[in-house]
Amino acid sequence: MRNSNMQNTIMKGQGFIAALDQSGGSTPKALAAYGVAESEYSGEDAMYAKIHEMRSRIIKAPAFSGGKVIGAILFEKTMDAEIDGTPTAEYLWKSQGVVPFLKVDKGLEDEAHGVQLMKAMPELDGLLERAVAKGIYGTKMRSTINSANAEGIAAIVAQQFEVGKQIIAHGLVPIIEPEVNIHAADKAECEALLNAEIKKHLDLLNDDQHVMLKLTLPEQANFYSDLIVHKNVQRVVALSGGYDLDEACKRLSENDGMIASFSRALSNDLRADQTDAEFNATLQNVINKIQAASVAKGKASQAA
Repeated sequence: MRNSNMQNTIMKGQGFIAALDQSGGSTPKALAAYGVAESEYSGEDAMYAKIHEMRSRIIKAPAFSGGKVIGAILFEKTMDAEIDGTPTAEYLWKSQGVVPFLKVDKGLEDEAHGVQLMKAMPELDGLLERAVAKGIYGTKMRSTINSANAEGIAAIVAQQFEVGKQIIAHGLVPIIEPEVNIHAADKAECEALLNAEIKKHLDLLNDDQHVMLKLTLPEQANFYSDLIVHKNVQRVVALSGGYDLDEACKRLSENDGMIASFSRALSNDLRADQTDAEFNATLQNVINKIQAASVAKGKASQAA
């Protein structure tokens, strides 16, 4: 049974969703950016322990609360870990008022027809059962679009919604994330094809099938406004996609009803050697900036 308080927070909260879901391949890079060199750990277990220390520090920070951060996307190992003796998802919700999500995809296939589909997920049902038991509200899965190939974009959206329905069947809300590469030469054309395909699949959902969408900040402001108000969409969130914090927030502030779900832009200025006071002040500043861009202009009307 879906948690109605979590649903209310996601649909009406005036904040954003933090993406803390770097997985195996991107973890060394995330740690290096945080100031932890590969020489400071040995082996996968030690690496994941270091990234959990970083994530725990972020989650426990005073700024990371249900006021401005309304949700957090976790990596599977983060969900399975604990913060101060409490399972991470439970700590997020009960201590910080932040709704927990889980990244479920297992990486990308090689590019074909201008896109990279998600790899097969044969163990997904088991993972979803564990997620429900852990108190997870929803999931996130990413695939990428690199060029405006109609066949490829149709395939990527079809796959996202097919897996999304499997996730819905477990009582969870899928965040569907077909990321458009910000460096695509035909980015605006990619977005036009993507918008049309998403609308087509949304219109085929039953009234009780709800999704969220995580989309690259578009070239044309308010380009996804029809998706934001669709009856089957709980929220549309934006990924930073490699834009720096200032550019990501500028673009986000131009898109009414869209809130952030940033990863790199959230953690770029955080360092392991910062004092707690320095770390918390830096995080507070970034959270304030992202939250302000998420609720800018006419965005509050979505929650009315």
